[in-house]
Amino acid sequence: MYNPKSMTAEEFIDHEEIMDTLAYAEENRENAGLIQQIIDKAKERKGLSHREAMVLLDCRIEEKNQQIYALAEQIKKDFYGNRIVMFAPLYLSNYCVNGCVYCPYHIKNKHITRKKLTQEEIRKEVIALQDMGHKRLALETGEDPVNNPIEYVLESIKTIYSIKHKNGAIRRVNVNIAATTVENYRKLKEAGIGTYILFQETYHKESYEKLHPTGPKHNYAYHTEAMDRAMEGGIDDVGIGVLFGLELYRYEFAGLLMHAEHLEAVHGVGPHTISVPRIRRADDIDPDSFDNGIDDDTFAKLVACIRIAVPYTGMIVSTRESQKCRERVLRLGISQISGGSRTSVGGYNEPEPEEENSAQFDVSDNRSLDEVVNWLMRLGYIPSFCTACYREGRTGDRFMSLCKSGQIQNCCHPNALMTLKEYLIDYASEDTRRIGEELIAREIEQVPREKIREIAKRNLAQIEQGKRDFRF
Repeated sequence: MYNPKSMTAEEFIDHEEIMDTLAYAEENRENAGLIQQIIDKAKERKGLSHREAMVLLDCRIEEKNQQIYALAEQIKKDFYGNRIVMFAPLYLSNYCVNGCVYCPYHIKNKHITRKKLTQEEIRKEVIALQDMGHKRLALETGEDPVNNPIEYVLESIKTIYSIKHKNGAIRRVNVNIAATTVENYRKLKEAGIGTYILFQETYHKESYEKLHPTGPKHNYAYHTEAMDRAMEGGIDDVGIGVLFGLELYRYEFAGLLMHAEHLEAVHGVGPHTISVPRIRRADDIDPDSFDNGIDDDTFAKLVACIRIAVPYTGMIVSTRESQKCRERVLRLGISQISGGSRTSVGGYNEPEPEEENSAQFDVSDNRSLDEVVNWLMRLGYIPSFCTACYREGRTGDRFMSLCKSGQIQNCCHPNALMTLKEYLIDYASEDTRRIGEELIAREIEQVPREKIREIAKRNLAQIEQGKRDFRF
């Protein structure tokens, strides 16, 4: 039976409840009265249940769909303003013992180039990322207890945080590694990680086991219950997601929201982030061999409905998506994007040779970080390099209370502007700096509290004089 407070995967992600939810939504996809009731509830900004959100996702009434999109856009503005947080992935190793059929790292792939960065190579990669302007990284590795033990990840985090090059510094390291033990999560917490991220890939247990035929990742329950162990280990910022295209998207949508409900019910804090990757072409992987792919319109509807259902969460879209697609979903709910990304092991310090290929997937948006920042500002967004909440201890329920109360505009908004100012002075092209200075001059006046606004203005002036790292 479905029980969001259960610690057993098959009870908080209950198959029968998902099937009942899908049937309920299908029956009511043209029920204008019910759909309006759900939209009206969503306007309270307190979120929706997985069943309510599924009705909106399935809605076939165009007028109501336009209301859904407009509400998603407004909720995004209310909770996150026009800020877009910037990050970059850093792949440490692609050695992996799993047999995941959708990932080129699978153990049977003998023609992919296997790599593992040394600490000196990591240092060079981090300096290259700092010289681009990045302050926030997401570490990625394959699962291999011999080549990528937890000690290697911990040493790598320590190396990354130790590097101060010119005005550069990585201020937050998020970690996306395989499900592990409470003890290891505790070690990651002690190492100072930001968010622990783990994609479920698919919530459909039968499909999950077929897609992961061999290796430790085959264990559905161990993987699905990982976030509970992470929370027990002291990590209160966790990020979830599915890989759309593996299973029917409606099933995944319900499972994703049930997972969020479970974390809220048990730990009092839902996911810090939700990622929405779609399967992409990669070495030894043809996305056309998976027949559950979704088009851009469906993808946009998914983003909008997740934003409405879980209004407080950060939403991430990577360079898997094209510039055109990213521009569309930014408006509907996305609050974090990567820029200038490499999905190879290394590749920031020196491009990977053509004869080698260690990438996890093909990148659809190949623009540099400066080009992405410039583009965002021209669209009216504030590219943010802020990591203040993490370093001020505003994580977990403390961040959520800040976000849900609406005080984020008096904190995150000026922090975003100050970190953007750093970027403009230290790394930006002339055109990007010109656009950015004009944006900062406009946006600083939008900080609601006068005292905060005046302090931020003084800090911006001091950044011009060479000082760095101001934060509220």
